[in-house]
This record gives sequence, C-alpha cells and structure tokens, in this order.
Amino acid sequence: MAIIYSDHEIDLLVDECKILPSDWYSRTRLRPKRGHLERHLDVAGSSADQFRLIFRQSMENPLDFSIILAVRVPQSSRLFRLRRYNGKSHEHTNHIEGVTFYDFHIHFATERYQEIGAREDTFAAPTDRYSDIDGALACLIADANLDMPPDSQRALF
Repeated sequence: MAIIYSDHEIDLLVDECKILPSDWYSRTRLRPKRGHLERHLDVAGSSADQFRLIFRQSMENPLDFSIILAVRVPQSSRLFRLRRYNGKSHEHTNHIEGVTFYDFHIHFATERYQEIGAREDTFAAPTDRYSDIDGALACLIADANLDMPPDSQRALF
C-alpha cells in the first residue's frame, strides 16, 4: 500500500493551526445516528488544508466515544485520520508492537501502519490525560493546535 503521508507530514498537519468558527460549539451538538450520537465539523487550516473533526459517543456507554481529527486528502473525497481520542470501552492491540491494553487511548497516524496496509491510525497509546469525552476534546484542542474563538465555550457534551 502506498504511503499517503509520511510521519513528518503527519506532524506538520497536526501542528498546523486550525481555526474554529465562532459558532463551532452550536454546530457540534451530537445527534442520534444508527445507535450512537455523532456530529462533525469542517475546519480550515492556516495553510489551506481542510480538516474535519468527528465526534461520536455511544447512547448506552458514556465511556464508548471517539473524537477524531482528520484531514481531507487533496483531490480526493478521502479523509485521513491524524488523531483519534478513544474512551475506555474496548481492548486495543498494536499488532506491530504486540502490545494489548484496555484503557483510554489516543490513536496516531503512522507511516509504519500505512506500510502494512492497516488503517493509518491503527497505532494507539494508553493515556491518563482524560477520563471522559470533554477531557478528550480538551486534549485534542491542546495537541492539534485548534484555535478557539475567545468567547467560545469549551464543553461539548
């Protein structure tokens, strides 16, 4: 499988400033969709890259959630997931490393997993930086250079 983005390019995309619209909070209220709650928000990057934030949460288990940062692959309709902040609802295995854990965890897009034909964000690391979906959002905002309007509310859910 061809590499879409190198590790260096992934880092540049994550670090690129992404400017949230002033009404971002009202546009991300979760709505029912096939057994879970979901919403997405398209965000422009400072270098003309187009990003999408995707929010998902189970209707039954508050620890079953994902907050995803993806970039639109140029001249394509494909979204490439750069980061994914998951809840503590399932066991995860990093197949290359042979490591399995059950915890809150953050997925990272990598060249290595693209090379073996796996999803770009298959690699994950456990984290104690958050314990709910609001905390995961705060981590994504801090980690991915999301620029929030000064009068914006931070809590999503």
